Amino acid sequence: MLIGIDASRATTTHRTGTENYSLHLIRGLLLSGREHQFRLYTQQPPPDGLFDAQRAEVRSMPFPRLWTHVRLSAEMALQPPDVLFVPAHVLPLIHPRRSVATVHDLGFLRYPEAHLPRDLRYLRWSTGWNARQAAAVIADSAATKADLVQAYDVPPSKVHVVYLGGPEGADSSAGLDRTPAQAACGEVLSRYGLADATGGGPAPYLLYVGTLQPRKNLARVIDAFARIAADPALADYRLVLAGKQGWLYEDLAAQVQRLGLAGRVLFPGYVPEADLPALLRGARAFVFPSLYEGFGIPVLEAGAYGVPVITSTTSSLPEVAGDAALLVDPHDVDAIAAAMYRLVTDDALAAELAQRGHANVRRFSWEKCARETLAVLESVARGR
Repeated sequence: MLIGIDASRATTTHRTGTENYSLHLIRGLLLSGREHQFRLYTQQPPPDGLFDAQRAEVRSMPFPRLWTHVRLSAEMALQPPDVLFVPAHVLPLIHPRRSVATVHDLGFLRYPEAHLPRDLRYLRWSTGWNARQAAAVIADSAATKADLVQAYDVPPSKVHVVYLGGPEGADSSAGLDRTPAQAACGEVLSRYGLADATGGGPAPYLLYVGTLQPRKNLARVIDAFARIAADPALADYRLVLAGKQGWLYEDLAAQVQRLGLAGRVLFPGYVPEADLPALLRGARAFVFPSLYEGFGIPVLEAGAYGVPVITSTTSSLPEVAGDAALLVDPHDVDAIAAAMYRLVTDDALAAELAQRGHANVRRFSWEKCARETLAVLESVARGR
């Protein structure tokens, strides 16, 4: 069977959630589906070594605009694969009858105000298009499946829940041995202005990693931090909001100035993958009370490095976090502040959540994600 995959998101230089999903899943499919042929469609040639060249044919098709709906559509009309899989975008207008698409989340329906109007229009159209046109839909979580069934009247049998994998190396217990890791990562922390001046390790900080956009609820995170930052005993604590600037980032920067938190709330920008372990290991807690997530990989990334997590009671986040996080109402600033205060003052609780978080990560793997995704593709190919 020839499986075609839209790999255009996986070749992005600065990958975030959906791009990393595409890359890890494609690599897993190439390993799991050795009896099949794979053809990867990209807009630009991928970097050397990104994919196993012996396992897949890479078809790079440069095109200036509307790549999916014009260039990929043309390819599907001329040389369709047996099954087309789109892991992180939208099915092209012309596609094989046997096509599968992943829908990551429907947060735009719950929180339309957190999106630009043009983005909102496209998300509504593209998600509906995928739901109607795909022979099968993959959802990141049971929460996303429920939203699809309710919002688009998709038959439940058409939607398959396949959990994403955890961070690479998450099965190792090394993530919990944080003291040696902190010393080894001192150079990285120094570059981000997070090294303790005494040389005793990192300065105390709370960490968020992700795109800086309204859906991530960062305005309330900053307000919550302002409440605990007023405690003289926590005068050394900082809040690090790491990630590329998204829509309304300027409002967050203005909020920090207005609250008198300049120098205590840091915006280091996009964090390269190589630096992320050091930032996670050095953090006292990972703060992720997002309004809505289709899955929430950052929760697992924090757990893999033994960092206690604060996250939301909404969407898929309870599914992913299990009993390994403090769950808060993301709309309640007092609740977020109280969870922050508990984790920076209660060493026993922080240690217990770190242990639970590391165990929780083992429920998820890219090998399992690839195996279950491949089963969906094979079922569609058989016409089931």
